[in-house]
Amino acid sequence: MSLSADLHQAKTMKFAILGSRGFPSTYGGYETLVRHLAPYLVRQGHEVTVYCRGRHEGEKIWFVDGVRCIATRGHESKSLSTLSFGATATLDASRRGFDSVLVLNIANGFWFPALRAARTPFVVNTDGIEWERGKWSQLGRAIFRMGAWMTAHNATALICDSEAIGTIWKDRFGTDSTFIPYGAPVPDEIGRERLDSVLQTGEAYLLVVARLAPENNVKLTLDALELLGEEAPYAVIVGSANFDSPLDARLQELQATGRVLWLGHVHDQRLLTELWAHSSVYVHGHSVGGTNPALLQALGAGAPTLTLDTPYNAEVLPFAEQRFPHDARVLADRIRSVVSSPPLQEEMAQRGRAIVRERYAWDDVCRAYMDVLTSLAG
Repeated sequence: MSLSADLHQAKTMKFAILGSRGFPSTYGGYETLVRHLAPYLVRQGHEVTVYCRGRHEGEKIWFVDGVRCIATRGHESKSLSTLSFGATATLDASRRGFDSVLVLNIANGFWFPALRAARTPFVVNTDGIEWERGKWSQLGRAIFRMGAWMTAHNATALICDSEAIGTIWKDRFGTDSTFIPYGAPVPDEIGRERLDSVLQTGEAYLLVVARLAPENNVKLTLDALELLGEEAPYAVIVGSANFDSPLDARLQELQATGRVLWLGHVHDQRLLTELWAHSSVYVHGHSVGGTNPALLQALGAGAPTLTLDTPYNAEVLPFAEQRFPHDARVLADRIRSVVSSPPLQEEMAQRGRAIVRERYAWDDVCRAYMDVLTSLAG
């Protein structure tokens, strides 16, 4: 821990977190981080405000687990949600005299001059390479590129959740970042009560947990299952899209065959953990981004995991035999090998849990964030 962090930990600091959907939320990676970090900071004796996109029972300000939640206005749509809610949250935060602020999502870079004008120090989690995500139009990608430039030139400090992302920002913008990954739990015992309530078959199953965005390559997994034909394991797909996805119709057709169960978005974290823990193979096809929270959660729960071979995923899972190229035939072969070998499944499960236990503990992650926030306040 830094000397500055040591000095400030003794007194109450006022921190804010903006750029997520709110607290508590289970929507995605940002929300997973906030769900762990905000209560942690409160337990350390600090005042924590999280900006939210929706009101609670009509209230603009409310408290959950000691965390103050503030709802600001915005336009809920694929294109304007981040920009509009980010603008109102940033302007509000610039007037409240916070000691330091954590900002999530580089698209908020357009509004950072307000925090600078208020002399409020802030650190930005740069997350993945948003301007490469397939779900965005050319205009959307241009907005994220400009937001990244504004972030690099205005933020007091940057946090990267993978070392590969930090290298990209260094090469592209000449800015240094503090590496802090996401975290995940490693539960001791995982039952299957929730799992049995949604899964009517007791057979082995393949699992996918991903938003139905092009860069998450759910289509690649479905293609591999089709290549396997009658050898294909039963498949459970968790995920939805906040825009029209061509995968919707395909998943509905596959579900009608009785060999695929499409659950859509699942809020229930206990159900997700049980799904990961009892799967025969978990396929993680995410291609754009840093350390992915779903990948860490899967490994921590003991899911035998195959992941797309990217620099980000390789940082987390260094075993080449557990990574696959963007090739449905290769993926089909890997799926066949894992599903047919319970000893291999157990070996992969133990590897994953050890990785999370040693490198991605939530207490370590939250402590690192607190050190950055208190150092900025100093």
